[in-house]
Parts: sequence; C-alpha cells; structure tokens
Amino acid sequence: MKLSALTALSPVDGRYGARGEALRPIFSEYGLIRFRVKVEIEWLKALSREPGIMELGEISGRPAERLTRLAEGFTETDAARVKEIEASTNHDVKAVEYFIKEALADAGADERLREFTHFACTSEDINNLAYALMLDEARRRVLQPLQTELISRISAMAREYRGLPMLSRTHGQPASPTTLGKELANVAARLTRQRDQLSAIRVMGKMNGAVGNYNAHVTAYPAVDWPALSREFIESLGLAANPFTTQIEPHDWIAEYCHALARYNTVLTDFCRDAWGYVSLGYFRQRPVEGEIGSSTMPHKVNPIDFENAEGNLGLANSLLHHFGEKLPVSRWQRDLSDSTVLRNLGVAATHGVIAYESVLKGLGKLDPDPARMAADLEDNWEILAEPIQTVMRRYGIENPYEKLKALTRGRRVGPEAIRQFIETLDLPDEARQRLLDLSPAAYTGLAAALVENLPADT
Repeated sequence: MKLSALTALSPVDGRYGARGEALRPIFSEYGLIRFRVKVEIEWLKALSREPGIMELGEISGRPAERLTRLAEGFTETDAARVKEIEASTNHDVKAVEYFIKEALADAGADERLREFTHFACTSEDINNLAYALMLDEARRRVLQPLQTELISRISAMAREYRGLPMLSRTHGQPASPTTLGKELANVAARLTRQRDQLSAIRVMGKMNGAVGNYNAHVTAYPAVDWPALSREFIESLGLAANPFTTQIEPHDWIAEYCHALARYNTVLTDFCRDAWGYVSLGYFRQRPVEGEIGSSTMPHKVNPIDFENAEGNLGLANSLLHHFGEKLPVSRWQRDLSDSTVLRNLGVAATHGVIAYESVLKGLGKLDPDPARMAADLEDNWEILAEPIQTVMRRYGIENPYEKLKALTRGRRVGPEAIRQFIETLDLPDEARQRLLDLSPAAYTGLAAALVENLPADT
C-alpha cells in the first residue's frame, strides 16, 4: 500500500498527523539529516578559522555561499539527495559527508577543502550534536510554548474562580471545602516547576573523535588546542561541551531531559483525571460543539473525550520517555549501537506529548463551572464542619472534642440544625460560639482565595 495518513502504521503519522506538524522539521528523517549537515558545515567552518590548520584557511566565494545555503536553508530535495547517496554507502553519516563534498565540488571548491569535510570525526561526533540541536529546538519552539500556554490557561481559570467554593473529596469522601480556583492554582504551580526544570537541563555535546581522546586530531595537528577548539565550536551551536566521553556522548543529559518532560506529563495526567472526575460530578459542564457526537447510541451525552485522549497520549509519551531515560545512558564499553534506533523515536514521544497538550487546551475551552451544583453538594454535607468545631473546642479546653464530633457526624449526614444545636451546647466564649454559628460549608474555605492571589504572575 502507498504510505499515507490512512496507511501509516503509527497514529502520530496517521490519524494525528496534523497534530505533529510542528515537530516534523525537527524529528523526522529530514530533520535529522538537516541537523547533521549543519554540524558538518559548522565544524568545517570552525576548522577554517583555526590558525594552526594552515592548509585549510578561510572559506570564501561560491563554496562559502553554498555552505551557508545548506546550513541555513536545507531543503527536502537536499535530504532526498543524501538518501540517494546513502543507498550506495549504506552509511547515513558518510552519505552526509559525501553530499557536502559534492555540493562543494559543484561550487568550485578544490579537493583540499573538500577533504576537510568530516575531518577527524567519528559518526557519533556528528550524531550526538545533531540530536542535541534537535532536542533543544523542540524544547524551545514547540514543547515549552505549549506547556506555557497550558499553564497560562489554567492560571487564568484559577484567578477567575479563586473564590468559588467547592467540596473537597479526600479518599473520594466529602472533606473540608476548597475553592475551584485554589485547586487549579495547585496544578499551575506544579506544571510551572516541571516546565522550569525542563528548561534548566543543559543540552550537551561532544566533538572529540573515535573514543573521546582526540587521537586522530593531535596526530595530524599536535600544536592545536583541540579541547579548546572543540568547546568553542560546541558552544557556538548553543550547547554545552562535555569533556569526558567515550565514542559517544553518554546521553545522561538526554535522560534528565526525558525524565523532566515525563514529570510534566505526569502532573498533567493527574489534572486530566481530576478534570474528568469533576465533569462526572457535575462541577464542570462541557459546552457542546455543534455537529459533534458524544455517544453513537445515547444522544444526550457530552463526553470528556479531550481529557481522555490526553491521558492516553501522555501515557504513551511517558512509556517511551522512561525507556529513553533508562536505556540511553547505558552503552557497552566505548560504544555499542543499541542507542541508534532508540534515539530515532524521540520524536514519537514528543509528538504524543504535543497531541496531549493540544487536547487539554481544547478540553479546557469547553469547560464551564456549575456553581449551583457545587453549592448543592456543599449544602448536603454539613458534617464537614466537625473539623472546625472540634478544633475550636480544643482551643478552649473542652474535653474530648474529637470524640464528641465523631459521635455526632461519622458515617452519617448531619444538617445545619443539628450542627447549630450542638454548637449552642458548648461552653465557649460568645465570640467563638458566634463565629462557629456563622459558619457554613460554603464559607469554610480558609485562605484558599488569598492563596490564589499569591500565584506568581509568570505562571
């Protein structure tokens, strides 16, 4: 069958193909080749600027123009030519080297310049930096903007509903009230912390030869400060240099990146399940979308499908991310190739995450709180005031306060009259008694609204 969205094996290229569009130029085979070409070209330029490599010298004229065009404007046609070369070489990185040499020859470069392409490099010098650039670009251009949009949307809802009282449900049972805004603020704060931890991961790379010791480099040019040149080159790409590696950069930072991304996804999974539950309780109502069907047999239904879709995709993303974090830092001796096929799936995990983020944003856009439903739930659970009553009793030295409230309320529904009658029997100062008499479940929210006011502005 011809490959299309209908025949693709993976949903990220099939059913959800459009949802991963922003990641295609980054994580696709085209993207990997694009970054490899950029690394090869920038290394060649770095070598040309090194005074100790007198045989190379400055690259100018048409060769320089051709290199700049390939580094900054690499096309799908260019990538297709690399794949044609790879069909003969059966080596993907060598195909990139030959492609650049071919382009330089077409631009009139002499053989000496062409032969400095891929100078002293092992394939992993190119690959590790290509994947580093890939993950850095995905983080900056796609993942974090969506993560920040989610945080902003949830934070805005938190501020809007900071004073809307809502019954808590610890262990699934009625508990001390909170506000809808405070619960949303909790989520925004957690997501912000995980986003910031992902942002703080240093993206690292290496350019030091076959086993990380600059063996070939110093043999050819013993007077060049290769560690310094390598570090400056890597930093010019916006990356951090790792000076201690084998043939491969050990991928520890990729594990950190994947674990940080997985933690963000875990917090979002928690939110999706809670949002689903609040829809089920009626605390949230979902605005129906014209033409959309909830159930194929029950016409009345508006299902929380966006949060369900997000939960499923977050689970898929995290399964891969956890595997990456456990597998990639492990390599036999100086190099084995088991990381190669794993690294090619980084984009699959990222795309499942993007699908989930967009689904949550879509789901949030359909939600409206139902204050009447929340108020009714609070009014049906006056027994939750056992907590403040027994706490005030403790302050004023009344004997066995917890036990007395337990006898009155545990496992039963208690209405406002029974609560007030109990308060009237207590030997309390008038002010304290009146404060308890004025309490209602809806008014017993502590500092919830004030705490939302303290939510940082950048969340």
